[in-house]
Order: sequence, then structure tokens, then C-alpha cells
Amino acid sequence: MTGFIPVNKPLLNGNEQRYLLECIETGWISSEGPFVGRFEDEFAARMGKAHGISVSNGSVAIDVAVAALGLKPDDEVILPTFTIISCIAPLIRAGVKPVLVDADSATWTMNPDQVRAKVGERTKAIMVVHTYGLPVDMDPILDIAREHDLAIIEDAAEAHGSLYRGRPCGSFGTISTFSFYANKHVTTGEGGMVLTDDAALAERAKSLRNLCFKPEKRFVHDELGSNFRFTNIQAAIGLAQLERLDETLIRKRALGARYRRALEGLNGLQLPADDVGYAQNDYWVFGVVLDDDIAMDAVEVAKALAAKGIGTRPFFWCMHEQPIFEKSGLFAAETYPVAERLARRGLYLPSGIGTTDDEIDASAAALVEVLR
Repeated sequence: MTGFIPVNKPLLNGNEQRYLLECIETGWISSEGPFVGRFEDEFAARMGKAHGISVSNGSVAIDVAVAALGLKPDDEVILPTFTIISCIAPLIRAGVKPVLVDADSATWTMNPDQVRAKVGERTKAIMVVHTYGLPVDMDPILDIAREHDLAIIEDAAEAHGSLYRGRPCGSFGTISTFSFYANKHVTTGEGGMVLTDDAALAERAKSLRNLCFKPEKRFVHDELGSNFRFTNIQAAIGLAQLERLDETLIRKRALGARYRRALEGLNGLQLPADDVGYAQNDYWVFGVVLDDDIAMDAVEVAKALAAKGIGTRPFFWCMHEQPIFEKSGLFAAETYPVAERLARRGLYLPSGIGTTDDEIDASAAALVEVLR
């Protein structure tokens, strides 16, 4: 095999072209087109929620969720340190205090055992982040939320179609969010979705994404909102992608199984948890964690793989170690050893829906060569 193997390769071989042509032929290319409502309704139904509110990307979906819940300065939200900054940034902008928990060393998701100890008088919500295709263990989180009357913000950006005890990820949150970036199981290039069963929260989210126009009089405002609207063109692509989600999940599980067969005998490597009882990994990405006795760290392995034509991505860098927060002393003296190790020893291999079996085999073989 020749040529560079990218870490992600989307697959757009369903009805995307036909639906896009319909947008062009009808002139419905803005956020007013008919595909928007169809996609919102069908995506919400698939993920087990009553209301879907599409937005321009997955990051602002969390902004909308935080604002819709009415979280105020000095409120506290518990979330994992091992996540993308999109999760914590809306809290900081709203003046909400983020309270961090470590990752679980086996699943790489947030450790539910640590959540209970972090609940305080100011805690208003728990932000659950399903990580790399494996759901968080939700039962203990739901118990804590019920006991303390806490909202759940469920970030399911990496868990389209994933199930927890047979129930869709995204169906557990008081308000839930998704991303449709190009590497997601359902992509619209850029885009996001807010889901909820609460009609009032849904109306609030719709207002926040559309400049907070007064319902009875357009161009009149009681508060400031943003333009987070989602276009008919994006929705057309999303609907076509959603139609093939079951096929996508089958393909991603096969990708995970193929990598596992190629790498299971390799010493010095932790592979992703596959079946943890409450959920099966859907391998949004296929990550690996280097054992401590491997001399190279994840950055060095990534460079060696790049020299062999294999694209990779590093794991998340912990929130408590972000330079912007270190400057402010926000998480001073806090340490989360599992997440810190994952951030330094973890990376993921080419894992796109369009990644071929030959590319998987070549990527695995290159990793074996680098580590031997």
C-alpha cells in the first residue's frame, strides 16, 4: 500500500448527493429548509428524546445546553478532566465552576465512583462525556443525580447510536448534545444537536440558537442570543447519514475487531475495553495506551507512525493541565493520575468509517514495527 493513511475518512455514499441536489434545485439552502425539521425529528427519535434542536456545531450545542439550564455564576458542574475543552469552555464563559473527576483506567471514561465525593451545596449538574465510543457507566450517575436533584448534561458527541444497557446514549440527559463533525458516526461536516424531553428547555434552546428573537415580534429582543443555526444543506447530509447509522455501527465494530486481532498479541499496549457488560464499544476511534515500560511516549510513537505514512491523533489533554487554567490557578494542586497517564501515553489510529481493511492492516502492522 502506498500513500498516507489519514486518521479519519468519512463515507458519503448514501442519499447525500440526491438530498443536496434537492436543496439546490428548490433553493432551500439556509436554516429555513424542510430537511432541518426532518433531521431534527428523526435524530431525536433515534436517540430516544422528544425534541431535537439543531445547531451549527457540537461545541455550541454545549453552550446552548448550559444556557438553557439557567446555570448561574458560582454554580458547580461535575465533569471529567479527560475530555475536550469544548465541554468546560461554556461553563467558564457562564461563570460556572467546573469540578473535575478522574478517568477510569479500564474504560477511559469518567470515573463514577469519584462523582459522589465531589457533590457539594453548589452542585447543580453532572456533565457526562461518553468517550471514544464507549458509554459512561450511567446507573451510578443517575442515582447520584436523583439523590441530589441534579441535572445531567449528556455529551454524546462520540456515541451516536451507542447503547447503555440497551438504551441509546443521548437519552439519559436532562439535556443532551451531539456533534456532527466530519469524524463522527453521523456527519454534516460541521454541526450539532441539542436533545431534551422537556418542552420548555427545547423552546429555550431554539431561542438561544436564533438570536433570542421575541416569539411574537421578530427583530425585538429581551436578551442577547447568538446565531447558532443549522442549514438545510447540513441537514440534508445528516439525514442521509442517519439513514445508514446501523450500517456504520456494524462497520465500526468490525474495524475494532480487526485492530484487536492484529494487536492483541503485542506486548506493552493497552487496547480499548470492548464489552464491559453494560455496553459494547462502538469504536468511534480505536485508541491504544502505551505501557510504562515502552521507552517512547505517545508523541514519539505518533512521529514514528507518521514517518511510515500513518495518521494518528493524541488523546485528550487533561483540563486541569491546560495552560490557560494553570495561569489562572483554577485547578491549582489538583492531580488526576489516570487521566494524566492517558494524555501522555495514549493515541488513536486511523478509524474513519471510510478506512479500508487494507488501511487498518497497514496501520496495525506499522504500529507493531514501531514498538518492536
